Amino acid sequence: MSDYKFIKTWDADGAAWISINRPPYNVLDIPTMEELNDALAAVKSRELEVRALVVTAEGDKAFSAGVDVADHTPDKVEKMVEVFHEIFHHLDALEIPTLAAVKGAALGGGCELAIFCDMIVAADNMKIGQPEVKVGVFPPLAAVVLPRLIPDKRAFELIVGGETIRADEALRLGLVNKVVPLDAFDEEFGKFLRVFTTLSGPVLRATKKAIRTAKGLPFADALSRVEQVYLHDLMTTEDAKEGLQAFLEKRRPEWKHR
Repeated sequence: MSDYKFIKTWDADGAAWISINRPPYNVLDIPTMEELNDALAAVKSRELEVRALVVTAEGDKAFSAGVDVADHTPDKVEKMVEVFHEIFHHLDALEIPTLAAVKGAALGGGCELAIFCDMIVAADNMKIGQPEVKVGVFPPLAAVVLPRLIPDKRAFELIVGGETIRADEALRLGLVNKVVPLDAFDEEFGKFLRVFTTLSGPVLRATKKAIRTAKGLPFADALSRVEQVYLHDLMTTEDAKEGLQAFLEKRRPEWKHR
């Protein structure tokens, strides 16, 4: 467990965990975001030791209601944007899968933090959206990322209209991977997480690299680059050899994470 003031960090079940610790709304002010950046840098420095990163928050009311409105004032806004966007540079640099475990409201910066993770598991009480336009601003990160995740017209509507949607609609749009009952959230999230943390770390990292390498490229270029990841990043690992040999021998693989 960490000594941070506004977040908690720990390792469990093969994953690194970061939890926002400002209940009930888990608002992201500048000091909280600075702690998040420090924790994310620490995960990057030891990501060979874990299979995934989980980003979550304390309490059931809100994953995060967003960035503190007080930090949008002219004397703070440049610092706020710098510190907030640094979070996403850290997340983008991670080679391991990232998962958001979301209960309650994920609004504004909280929505952006959740949707930037590779996967989202949502409780059925989740409300998610970008209401910034209603207070006279817009969400820069969401303007970049949301249209890459859901249909353009729906992304435009959510950003420009400031609509908040519930978990079932987010699932229908493909914005979240799974919706589970709030009273069974921890158990169901654990099951979802174990799908990944029981696998080989190097294989997970190579697979994530392949997906990201191919995205947005013409087919021939994408396939050529993914071939290189397969041959040079994946097939040179001990675990790729072990997984294939275990299949041929009809036994469970014994991952060495090398």
